[in-house]
Amino acid sequence: MPALVLLGAQWGDEGKGKATDLLGGSVDYVVRYQGGNNAGHTVVVGDQKYALHLLPSGILSPGCTPVIGNGVVVDPSVLLSELSGLNERGVDTSKLLISGNAHIITPYNVTVDKVTERFLGKRKIGTTGRGIGPTYADKINRVGIRVQDLYDESILTQKVEAALDVKNQLLTKLYNRRAIAVDQVVEELLGYAEKLAPFVADTVLVLNQALEDDKVVLFEGGQGTLLDIDHGTYPFVTSSNPTAGGACTGAGVGPTKISRVIGILKAYTTRVGAGPFPTELFDEDGEALRRIGHERGVTTGRDRRCGWFDAVIARYATRVNGLTDFFLTKLDVLTGWEQIPVCVAYEIDGKRVEELPYSQSDFHHAKPIYETLPGWSEDITSAKSFSDLPKNAQAYVKALEEMSGAPISAIGVGPGRDETIEINSFI
Repeated sequence: MPALVLLGAQWGDEGKGKATDLLGGSVDYVVRYQGGNNAGHTVVVGDQKYALHLLPSGILSPGCTPVIGNGVVVDPSVLLSELSGLNERGVDTSKLLISGNAHIITPYNVTVDKVTERFLGKRKIGTTGRGIGPTYADKINRVGIRVQDLYDESILTQKVEAALDVKNQLLTKLYNRRAIAVDQVVEELLGYAEKLAPFVADTVLVLNQALEDDKVVLFEGGQGTLLDIDHGTYPFVTSSNPTAGGACTGAGVGPTKISRVIGILKAYTTRVGAGPFPTELFDEDGEALRRIGHERGVTTGRDRRCGWFDAVIARYATRVNGLTDFFLTKLDVLTGWEQIPVCVAYEIDGKRVEELPYSQSDFHHAKPIYETLPGWSEDITSAKSFSDLPKNAQAYVKALEEMSGAPISAIGVGPGRDETIEINSFI
C-alpha cells in the first residue's frame, strides 16, 4: 500500500513538477489534491518543455493514471485547453480522471476575484485573479458548483441562481459592475459537460481500491507549505491546504494509508506575490538568482522574489507535514558564488528565534541570521552521484539536511528529467 505525498516545503515554485515526473514512471496514479490553475509546474522531457497548470504532472508518464481529486477547483475552459495543447504535442491524455465532487470555477468567481483585488488596492493579497479564492469560499458557504452538477440542468440552474443572488448585489452596489445573467452562466457551464464526461469518475473509490491492490499512488500538492490557508503566512496564502493533511481530505484517503511524505526544497528561496519574506534579496545577488534560475512564475508570468535558503522555514515544513524526505532542487543555480549565506535563525526585537514565530506581526519583523558556507565554481549539471559533486557542494547539501530535519534523498542539478542525483529511492 505505497502512498506518497509530494509537496512544496517553501512558498511554492520549488520544482514539484520535476520531482513528480521523475517518480511518474514508478507510480500507477498521480493525484492533484488541492488548488487549481493558480499552480504551475514546469517539466522538461528531453528537449521538450511542458508547462502544466491544472493537470497532474504524471500525465506525461505513459502507464500512469493522472487524477484531479475532489479538493481541486477546476476551470473547465483552462482544463480543456491544457488537454488540447498536450494532445497536439502527441501526449495521450485519455487516462485522466476527474472527481465528480471537485468544484467548478465559474465565470462569476473569476470576476469577483479580479474586482475584489482592485478594490483592496494597497491591501491586496496578490492573488492570480483566476477565481480560486471565491470558488473555495462558495464551497465553504455551500453555494458551490461541482463537476457532477453539470449533468443535471435543474440543479445547476438552482445553484447558480443561489450563488448570484448575493454576488450580483455585491457587483452592482459595491463594485459598480453589471449583474451577471444566470442563463448565460448555465449555458456556458453546460457546454463543458459532454467534453468532460469521459473523465468524470468516483475518484475516492478508484484510489482506495488502487491502494488495496498495492498500486503506487502519488499525491501531488500545488503551491507550498507557507501558502497553506491554515499553516502558511496568513493572509498572504492560497485558499486550500497544500500541506500533507490536505492530501487526505482532497483525495479521500485515510492518513493511515500514507507511507511517505516528500518535501521539495529549492536550494535557495523564492516567493511570488505579497507577504513577508525574511531572506529576500534586493541586490545583485537577488537579481542573479532570478536570472540564472529563470525565476518567473509558470502560471502568473510574474518575476519571483528571490532570497537565500531559509532553514527556519524548512524545519517548520518538516514539522507540520511530518516529512520523511527532501528533494533538493536547483542546486546548479548556486554555482559560481564564492560564499553562500544560509538563514539559520531570525532576530525579532533583539532576540534570536530558532523556530518560525506563530505571530504574524513577529514574522513580519523577522530579520535573518546567516551562516556563510563556501561555494563552488565547477559545473555540476553532469553529476550522476553525490560523490560527483564538488566537496563544497556536498558540504552545502549536508548542512541543509542537518538544519532542515529530514534526509535529502534526491538533488536536482539541472532542469532536465535526467539531471537528478538520487541518493535514496523514494519507493
